[in-house]
Amino acid sequence: MPQTDKQVCIPPELPDLLKQFTKAAIRTQPPDLIQWSSDYFNAMARGEAPPVRERTDRVPLSNYAELTPELLKVLHQRVGGRLIIHVDELAQMWKVLNLPTDLFESIMNVGRFTEEIEWLKFLALACSSLGVTIAKTLKIICEVLSNENESGPARIPFSTFQFLYTYIAEVDGEISASHVSRMLNYIEQEIIGPDGLIKVTDFTQNPRVRLE
Repeated sequence: MPQTDKQVCIPPELPDLLKQFTKAAIRTQPPDLIQWSSDYFNAMARGEAPPVRERTDRVPLSNYAELTPELLKVLHQRVGGRLIIHVDELAQMWKVLNLPTDLFESIMNVGRFTEEIEWLKFLALACSSLGVTIAKTLKIICEVLSNENESGPARIPFSTFQFLYTYIAEVDGEISASHVSRMLNYIEQEIIGPDGLIKVTDFTQNPRVRLE
């Protein structure tokens, strides 16, 4: 059989390994991602604890503001509804809000963004640094994107939720595409009303909706 016909075998432990690495990188926010990655995998190979900053032991940054959903909402308002934003402009907005530069660089690296950034993807990864789970991350995103003038729980268009959930699941790497598809189909057919909007409670309090 020709070499090109052979099936590529993916090591079963690879998806979980990459998922844990990605989460560790976002949580730790190393200033030098390449060096930190080398230290991370060398520690894993030696059976030692990798250099990961836990959520409970963040080093206070006296010169920077802590990232919060409120600051992300301000940033989203300044982006002004654009789908694409240039890295220099976004970096300047980030700097004006006095947010950590290493976090910005970490999000850029994880998202593999270049000069033209898809804003919603960047926002999703920024929210994931605050959310412990995918559901929590999507809850934060909904709160950031939701119109302040609307009464009741935060809500966004289902099409936006669909895009963001699919993207976050791809970055996470552990959730199958078929599971994502089943959840989105169920939400669209059984939950979404004529207004086409999804509320936070639709995916956080419904026992049939399991995003992970």
